[in-house]
Amino acid sequence: MTFQDLNLNTPLYNAIEDLGFEQPTPIQAEAFNVVASGKDVVGIAQTGTGKTFAYMLPILRHLKYSRQENPRVLVLVPTRELVVQVVEEIEKMSKYINNRVLGVYGGTNINTQKQAVAQGLDIIVATPGRLYDLAVSRVLQLKSIQKLVIDEVDVMLDLGFRHQLMNIFDILPERRQNIMFSATMTADVDELITDFFINPTKISIAVSGTPLENIKQERYNVPNFYTKVNLLESLLSDKDDYSRVLIFVAYKKMADRLFDQLEEIFPGDSCVIHSNKTQNYRLRSIEQFSNGEHRLLVATDVMARGLDIDDVTHVINFDTPDYPENYMHRIGRTGRAEKQGHALLFSTETEQEAREGIEALMQMKINVMELPEDVTISTELIEEERPQIRERNNPTKRSAEDIPGPAFHEKKEKNKKVNLGGSYRREITKKYKKPKTRGDKTFNKKKKKRR
Repeated sequence: MTFQDLNLNTPLYNAIEDLGFEQPTPIQAEAFNVVASGKDVVGIAQTGTGKTFAYMLPILRHLKYSRQENPRVLVLVPTRELVVQVVEEIEKMSKYINNRVLGVYGGTNINTQKQAVAQGLDIIVATPGRLYDLAVSRVLQLKSIQKLVIDEVDVMLDLGFRHQLMNIFDILPERRQNIMFSATMTADVDELITDFFINPTKISIAVSGTPLENIKQERYNVPNFYTKVNLLESLLSDKDDYSRVLIFVAYKKMADRLFDQLEEIFPGDSCVIHSNKTQNYRLRSIEQFSNGEHRLLVATDVMARGLDIDDVTHVINFDTPDYPENYMHRIGRTGRAEKQGHALLFSTETEQEAREGIEALMQMKINVMELPEDVTISTELIEEERPQIRERNNPTKRSAEDIPGPAFHEKKEKNKKVNLGGSYRREITKKYKKPKTRGDKTFNKKKKKRR
């Protein structure tokens, strides 16, 4: 099948020709007529198979020109980087179409976004939090939304956006088309579909959790952090083969720690992104990595969502993710657009259970590789790897005798005295022959009379 077999119009054909695309991917071919029909749609396909084009091509095909200010198409995505990326993809497809597209996300000035919204738009791409803020401020009116697209919905639920999604559903018009695309199908996603979708048509190109066949997967058993760094140094020294490498770690502190190590070994070759970095820093790091200015990009799982960077030669899982679905999203950054990719997994002894969960989801075993001879096995441990030493005479659990008593208790007898007011003040006057405070006007008047 070619794009000519799809019922597109001339402006879209011209845009696709400029992009150099000839054949639609399986998810694009399967989804076109279903999305165009106006029915609710649930699409499951591996990451990197062109899901953005799958839902936007039929939407743009039937989006008529309008002068109204309120948006008619809403696309919800989990991260800021994905907002920027989806807007860029829509603009590529809309090169010969007269429509208005805007991306909004947190971490930037909301007043600037309010001004952009007020100028009128047809398609809005947003993260749930910032979209709800704009809707509550009454600047953004969602009453004209005809199509709602939720991209990477499994990730959105994992990141805790469920409550915000419920709030957004409440303010959207009931009569709308719901379109949802995801790389994995989880129990939370299934529950969302049951609650809000009306007899959706399901398009499944592959079983949830099936990896792309063009991604070669290998793994290493590594004892600790510094041995992992030594293994990285050995592998990344081949700059021709490892020319554009994404390295995923478990959390922000680990990302910064690994970035510092790589800067010592390969100065000027690395950049890092995670949620503590400013938005400009994150976008600049991705741009420098995409342009080839930096060969290595260290990122956390939040950054694994929807990052579409061309020609990533390798994805290295420096840490084994706890959730198997996260592994699927990580390795989907390589081997995109039917190109060959390579994924490596580093696992310590404590990460073997998580690794088994990944293999169970994929229903396949990952080939184990021997550590290269030049890799030094380090005995040095980082803080998280050291055994926790508990003081012998200070156990964490208290005995019943050590449990603190109630916060409130009866006063002692000497503290039960009651202040009787006036009589107390008279007694003080008799005793000291002077007022308790300097500002006692009555006493000062009496003193003047005596003089």
